[in-house]
Amino acid sequence: MAKVLVAVRVNPEDIDVDLDKLVDEVKAELPKEFEIVRHEKVYIAFGLYALRLFIIMPEEYEGGTEDIEKILTSIKGVASVDVEMVTRTEAF
Repeated sequence: MAKVLVAVRVNPEDIDVDLDKLVDEVKAELPKEFEIVRHEKVYIAFGLYALRLFIIMPEEYEGGTEDIEKILTSIKGVASVDVEMVTRTEAF
């Protein structure tokens, strides 16, 4: 069965947000069917970094990426969330 790979950029509220801790918080909040397969810091400007997450989710998941966006924006320290890419994959 195919899955969906979602690339999401998480923009922190300010420069003091610990992005490594944020990844752990996201892992704890995501439903068990979701998996972060990769994460990276993305330089924005003036020492500010965003967090790019690559998340695998079931293809037939009701609501698409809306739940991911709601979960991420509810976490303290997150200013905004941008879904950068959604693609179907059978690699996972």
